[in-house]
Amino acid sequence: MTDTSSDSRPAEAGAAVFTADVVVVGMGIAGVCAAIEAAEAGASVLALEGASGPGGSSAQSGGEVYLGGGTGTQQALGIEDTVEDMRAFLTAALGPNADEAKLADYCAGAVEHHDWLVAHGAVFHVKLWDTPTWMPGDDSGLMWMGERAEPYASLARPAARGHRPPEPNFAGGHLMAALQATADATGVETHCDVRARELVVENGRVVGVRATEFGAEREYRATRGVVLATGGFVDNDRMLEQWAPHQLGKEKISDGRDDGSGIEMGMAAGAAVRRMHQTETAMLVIPRLVVGGMLVDGDAQRFINEEVYPGLYCHAAVHHRPGPVWVIVDEKGIEEVPEGELWGMQPMHAAESIEELAADCGLPADALADTLRRYNAGAGSGNDAHGKSATWLRPLEPPFGAYPTGAGGPETFNGLPLNAQGFTLGGLHTDVDSRVLDRSGEPIPGLWAAGRCTHGLHGEGYISGTSLGDGSFFGRRAGRGAAGA
Repeated sequence: MTDTSSDSRPAEAGAAVFTADVVVVGMGIAGVCAAIEAAEAGASVLALEGASGPGGSSAQSGGEVYLGGGTGTQQALGIEDTVEDMRAFLTAALGPNADEAKLADYCAGAVEHHDWLVAHGAVFHVKLWDTPTWMPGDDSGLMWMGERAEPYASLARPAARGHRPPEPNFAGGHLMAALQATADATGVETHCDVRARELVVENGRVVGVRATEFGAEREYRATRGVVLATGGFVDNDRMLEQWAPHQLGKEKISDGRDDGSGIEMGMAAGAAVRRMHQTETAMLVIPRLVVGGMLVDGDAQRFINEEVYPGLYCHAAVHHRPGPVWVIVDEKGIEEVPEGELWGMQPMHAAESIEELAADCGLPADALADTLRRYNAGAGSGNDAHGKSATWLRPLEPPFGAYPTGAGGPETFNGLPLNAQGFTLGGLHTDVDSRVLDRSGEPIPGLWAAGRCTHGLHGEGYISGTSLGDGSFFGRRAGRGAAGA
């Protein structure tokens, strides 16, 4: 890597200079775990956060951490699991083009990582949420992430692996508060409202970060290493236009600060990026409704087993199927959904015949009638064309209802916008030790990264819990690496 005059220039005139062994940029889950590990390795740690408090997008998430292989929480619930089954499921669900080397290390270390999280403040109650959902509405500590659904159930023995903090729905704040408290107790010094601007590079090594605090210049020097943990780039339309234009115009799942700054700082220092086109997409759907009915595209065709993790059928619907995509259910299917999971939503359209419903939805009537006929025939014989299990498979009977999704069709439903939502999965190219690699594949001295500013485990697929899992696991490696440099 070649220095430039701007890289190696001295600190800005009048800039306040702070020095520590390790400087961590960003205090979401990757950053806080990096900071804890570095501090526990004996390093002094300065953590920079652009917001007025730590947590980042991790604090606004569902809080799931995808872990398996026989964790203490799984064992307490009598759930048998192996590293091999966890790896087989994730390889299929996160692919194609998932990072096999990182997956292998992540799965092999999942039990230890579970125990580390618990030892550092995470709580996972011995309670299982047993039905499809985005996020449990109670304090369950474990949930299914589509492991029981075909084709995955034939590739790996199913086991529930979604570990969750004891809080309903959006539980990420609970997890992040616990980890931040541990970081504070280990002596990590967190500076908030600090906007990192560029890396300081001297003699080919990253030695610090230039930043501003309310417009005032700051320089943070790292005697051992810098860790970037700044999040993705979904909030940066310029970067989306360049790297992931299919995400433009969609709602953003973030804390509003996933601006790609860490990725561009790394690139300016010579870092390579990887899989920048990859995104995760979600829609306004009720998984408990979807699994009891049919998900059909604009040609009135089913295209996936409705029992898989919701993120997988959302991504397929938005990016790979003609719109509009509808959830087709019957009266019994709606009645079977617990009131707390139905969110008060009634069908947008209802009809006594499937042909009438098709007309209301703008779908081809003959095609939808044929899809219903084939679905009911499979339900009657117990042999669904997409592998839906007997737990959720039964013939649909009139009257029928239709719920819209975020893949084409109406713009709003029950007063809520139906635009699909998402975030980015690509980023800086890192190795299994979280070292940032340059364009020739060589580590950049003094620089580590983890979390959504990197390309982590993921290929074209996504399972909730793998972002927090990936970020925390490889964040720990980044912290240890930087502290030992």
